[in-house]
Amino acid sequence: MSQQSSKFHQYLELTKPKVVLLIVFTAFVGMLLSVDEGIPPLMTMLYGLIGIGFAASSAAAINHWADQKIDAIMLRTQHRPLPQGDLSSWNVIIFAFTLCAISMAILVWKINVLTAVLTFFSLVGYAFIYTFYLKRVTPQNIVIGGAAGAAPPVLGWTAITGNLTGDALLLFAIIYTWTPPHFWALAIHRVEDYAKAKIPMLPVTHGIKHTLLHIILYTILLIIVTIMPYLVGMSGWVYLIGALILGARFLQLTLQMRTSKDPMLPWKVFKYSIWYLMILFALLLIDHYLPLHTLNQKVFHAPLL
Repeated sequence: MSQQSSKFHQYLELTKPKVVLLIVFTAFVGMLLSVDEGIPPLMTMLYGLIGIGFAASSAAAINHWADQKIDAIMLRTQHRPLPQGDLSSWNVIIFAFTLCAISMAILVWKINVLTAVLTFFSLVGYAFIYTFYLKRVTPQNIVIGGAAGAAPPVLGWTAITGNLTGDALLLFAIIYTWTPPHFWALAIHRVEDYAKAKIPMLPVTHGIKHTLLHIILYTILLIIVTIMPYLVGMSGWVYLIGALILGARFLQLTLQMRTSKDPMLPWKVFKYSIWYLMILFALLLIDHYLPLHTLNQKVFHAPLL
């Protein structure tokens, strides 16, 4: 691999591309769900996704910079560019703020001010409030800080409509409720790493048994929240059936963690949770464009008298 190619991959790793891909996907779904029929203007969607993606990449790079000492301690993150000395702190800071500036310019110029402001607040929430403060002081860090990570579908929605609605906030609620069981499963799998780095994740401060109970409770709450799009007429039977199947499997796996001796089960739950969210949002999208969805909306919103 050439030095130029190596540098490209180091900067790419700073953006946490797999995480950003999930963020962009949920923002994309938010865009498509924001219109009753057809698809939004393609160029608006493109500029919106680039702006949101660059902001998420900027936040990820700032997270790398802020956590470089912690990353050097933890086995999961020791390979990252900063702990390895492949990039300097100034390299990362300049890269992050360049991405942020480009993101804000695109969103203000090509999309709308509301989306730019919400995106900026999300970036600050994750890159600074969560990373610099919450992550280091409270075991409820991921619960409080989860708001920043739940914003993408809302940003996609406002990018197309220019306004914030209850349906957009419902998409936010799904990801916000999903975040704790998703991340706590990883925290259990890497509990020794977090303890070594003195990060007060819930399994470190309150133990694995306590964390498992909270994972189960949040998963039950998640199932309830994911039923809401159907109840408010936002989606139809296809989504509802899929959401219940996905939720039942999620709950089954979390319950298994209380009795299973498999040390890899928390990691399996973590990986399943990622697929869970992707498929759930894909179901929202599929259901939205099915003829049955239109019929469901007409029936649901039909006048009683």
